[in-house]
Amino acid sequence: MAQFALTQSIKKQTEIIFYNMEIAMKTCNWSEKICGTDAWRYIYHTLHSCDRWFINPEHFIEPSIHTPLLDKVDIKTDSYLSKEELWDYFEQVKHKTLDYLEHLSDEELYEKPKDCSRTKVELILGQYRHFMCHIGILNGVTIATTNKYPMVVGLEGARDGKLFDEG
Repeated sequence: MAQFALTQSIKKQTEIIFYNMEIAMKTCNWSEKICGTDAWRYIYHTLHSCDRWFINPEHFIEPSIHTPLLDKVDIKTDSYLSKEELWDYFEQVKHKTLDYLEHLSDEELYEKPKDCSRTKVELILGQYRHFMCHIGILNGVTIATTNKYPMVVGLEGARDGKLFDEG
């Protein structure tokens, strides 16, 4: 399917969001506490939300690594995910999301997915807001604990490999 102007822009910006998440994941201390919860659970929460809400929350199938309450950062659970599991999940969600956008037309953005009360564009924009909010939380932890500012990639998506903004 030919890529359309709007969905092509959305795909590019989604790639940049995932790149920003990758930087946050590489620079954050995963065992650092955020309101009493390990930072790795915020990583999982962010990825799980994107996995569930970006395409169609009404027809979402939990990933094999999911356990009840794991995505709820404000509720204690004894479940644990390794770095390898989280990195694998990051790649799965990224590829699933970008593949979805690759086959989405501009016209389809205004449609509601099956059994969903929101349009596709609303779901996408909601995840942009949610994703960057949690990247900001993870980066704030990194700043507070290392006194270094993690790189945040903007509209152009420059990828020079740096993890920290060295001013």
